[in-house]
Amino acid sequence: MHRSVLLNESISSLHIQPGGRYIDATAGEGGHLWAMLQKGAVVLAIDRDKNQIANLKSMYKDKKNVLFEHGNFADIKQIALEKGFTSVLGILFDLGLSNEQLQNRGIGLSYKKKDELLDMRLDESIDISARQLLNSLSEDQLYKIFAKNSEDLHSRQIAHAIIEERRKRPLEIVNELVSLIKKVVPDSPNGSIARIFQALRIEVNNELFNLESALKQSLSIVASGGRIVIISFHSLEDRIVKQFIKSNNLKQLSKVIVRAGRDHFSFERSAKLRVILV
Repeated sequence: MHRSVLLNESISSLHIQPGGRYIDATAGEGGHLWAMLQKGAVVLAIDRDKNQIANLKSMYKDKKNVLFEHGNFADIKQIALEKGFTSVLGILFDLGLSNEQLQNRGIGLSYKKKDELLDMRLDESIDISARQLLNSLSEDQLYKIFAKNSEDLHSRQIAHAIIEERRKRPLEIVNELVSLIKKVVPDSPNGSIARIFQALRIEVNNELFNLESALKQSLSIVASGGRIVIISFHSLEDRIVKQFIKSNNLKQLSKVIVRAGRDHFSFERSAKLRVILV
């Protein structure tokens, strides 16, 4: 079974009531879903990655207390209404990528997978890949994406270097972008590499807009007294969650933010858990 980040903490925070209806908005490899079902929850499991939904359907084919839906959680209200999941007791959002997506999907999500194409699309319905953005946008457009989605201090220089490089040849694979960033940031490149890859993935998959939309819609499908549990992995996501709480005058279960410990993978250690009471 896949080990989910902050599994015990997030499941405890949902305060699951046996027979109660819940939504796992990012079902992924099923770690949180499995724990929810073990607690007796009736779950609507959503994921935008059709491969993961197909795997989960096979894994839980004998379970009667779970429904699956391939879809974007930006459409969570419509999906919930179609599946009869109104007035749910809780919704879980785990905003991280799964290890399977990073290691096996072959779409350039990890900067360590040097020979993979710079695609990054988590959903086949998305029209524009990362390499299309890199090879078509202007320097200013690339700079704005990098600065907004990564806040990397070298965003302007990296955007300029991309324009210069693609005059010779288009950027197609992971190693080409990694090598370019190393030339721009020779002293300590890994941080910038990780942030630029993050920025491209966020842009390709429209992640920040989707999160804002999903949180707003969640208020209309969670019952009074229910909970919205969010695991975020970088400051941009967490900022959206904090603003959502503030602008809707919502109560957070605890002012102390739960974080992943040192025993997690390096990419998981930035995880933060916030629990919203509706």
